[in-house]
Amino acid sequence: MEIILLCVGKTDRTFWADAAEEYVKRLKHYAKFSIQYVADPKAQKKTHALEIKNEEAKNILQKIKPADFVYLLDEKGKSFTSNSFSKKIEQHMISSTHRIVFVIGGAYGFSEILYQQFPNKIRLSEMTFSHQMIRLFFCEQLYRAFTIINNHPYHNN
Repeated sequence: MEIILLCVGKTDRTFWADAAEEYVKRLKHYAKFSIQYVADPKAQKKTHALEIKNEEAKNILQKIKPADFVYLLDEKGKSFTSNSFSKKIEQHMISSTHRIVFVIGGAYGFSEILYQQFPNKIRLSEMTFSHQMIRLFFCEQLYRAFTIINNHPYHNN
């Protein structure tokens, strides 16, 4: 199984990127995992949020294959505990899902195009965090999920 975290824009703070990269290394013991980036459209003063979201959607859709199982990381999504998220990942493993793509959108959220095409949404918190922090939080939770699945002592039950 391959898992991709697809992000709009690159991380401009090296300490967030370095921390996320640590979890990328750890995750390689459990699955093929990578963080990929799509271009962050540069907004002009008169650019509307809708135009930016639609441009991001085009960039995101270019990275997604027809057979991919896609989750949008979104404030309107379903919340999971670490244990229930690990069960969701394990279900994908059992059903032989080839590729799962988790998507973190841009500053304005997702285009309606993406909401219509990909109904599965996950909310990591009711609080708002920077997208750079969410990348790290997601990587840690994915690593935690695999340690739960594999009965590794990283997660204390």
